[in-house]
Amino acid sequence: MISVYLRSLGCAKNQVDSELMCGVLKKEEFQIVDDPSQAEVIIVNTCGFIESAKAESIENILDLAQYKEQGKCRLLLAVGCMAEKYADEMAESMPELDALMGVGHYEDIADLIKKQLGIQSARMEIADNVYLERDYSQLGATAYLKIAEGCDNNCSFCLIPQLRGPYKSRPMEDIIEEAESLWRQGIKEIILLAQNTTYYGIDIYGKCQLPDLLRKLADIPFAMIRLLYAYPEGIDDELIQAMKDHGNICHYLDMPIQHSVDHILADMNRPDTHDGILNKIAMLREAMPDITLRTTVMVGFPGESDSDFQQLLDFLQEACFDWVGAFPYYQEEDTLAATMPHQVDGETKQERLDILMDCTAKITEKRLQRYIGSSLPVLVCESAAELYGDGWWAGRSQYQTPEVDGMIYFLANNAAIGDIINVRITDSDIYDLMGEQA
Repeated sequence: MISVYLRSLGCAKNQVDSELMCGVLKKEEFQIVDDPSQAEVIIVNTCGFIESAKAESIENILDLAQYKEQGKCRLLLAVGCMAEKYADEMAESMPELDALMGVGHYEDIADLIKKQLGIQSARMEIADNVYLERDYSQLGATAYLKIAEGCDNNCSFCLIPQLRGPYKSRPMEDIIEEAESLWRQGIKEIILLAQNTTYYGIDIYGKCQLPDLLRKLADIPFAMIRLLYAYPEGIDDELIQAMKDHGNICHYLDMPIQHSVDHILADMNRPDTHDGILNKIAMLREAMPDITLRTTVMVGFPGESDSDFQQLLDFLQEACFDWVGAFPYYQEEDTLAATMPHQVDGETKQERLDILMDCTAKITEKRLQRYIGSSLPVLVCESAAELYGDGWWAGRSQYQTPEVDGMIYFLANNAAIGDIINVRITDSDIYDLMGEQA
């Protein structure tokens, strides 16, 4: 068996792609290993979204290239977003690479490796629904479920349409089939992914079908169904009703806004407005008073004045998002925003980022205090014995997404990863909750 090590960088969509590749390779009787020094083939699933992500991809490729001299590696591959857009530049500047593969062809990864190694063998039959080939062995109790690929938004600062192509929804029956497979594998929580989940189905059904998809998924007895990347303009009464009607659809929404000042949003080519975003927040909280809202914002976009930044801070205070992610604007080549006048200098961007994160941390800390004294069903994710001692665990309720939000640390007599345990919340800090088994 040929041994393969795969390192996945970037977003959760890349993680799904990496699981797909591992599944295809296992089916073709390759051995997936955790130690790059023991791998005959090394794959780096790259990210090319922003400059720092590209730098991280290059750093990882060069780091892993050492195993061509010091380990067993015979073949070093780069796949994914960066390999899609910069294949020629990477091939020329990094002779360490033996081959590259862009996005959307991961079912062919075994064929590419066999061709590079000169292996002659028949190709194993791949499922028509290629996502059924995913390697579920390392998923734990939570899995991401990709419902669409690509993007049609064409935000002026973003490379995603160039990296992953136009928006392409998956057929609903394929998504349901994969979800049922995940359930049979023991998954308790699924997290729906797309660059914009509220566009789901428009390209193949002529209208947004996200509410209908949610209803069908809710019939599968997952403990939690979570929705990420729901853009404000796509949130409507039908989507809200679907979230209200089913107890296993989380009262949680990740709603990226990027900014709140109308002229900045227009320059970003975003269809949202300050008042429109606030109206959607009011709709959601009126329908689901317990809903948790997460957003992402950008500071330092071209033309953002001190006054604009202060308006953004004021907006965040008014909107009171539970969780906020933020990043500085990056002047990415081949984007419209990169050519705009009045670029903001790096020092100013970092200062604004620091101020904003301090502001939103205080909001999050205050929002978390409302859970003290309540009992929440918690999905057990990992042991917290190293932090707090024997009997301590870490988990998440419906109000927290993995990796980006805080955790719930709690004391329990009997618990195991994947269990759902009622936890009485006794305390909170800036990002996390503390409790004990109820």
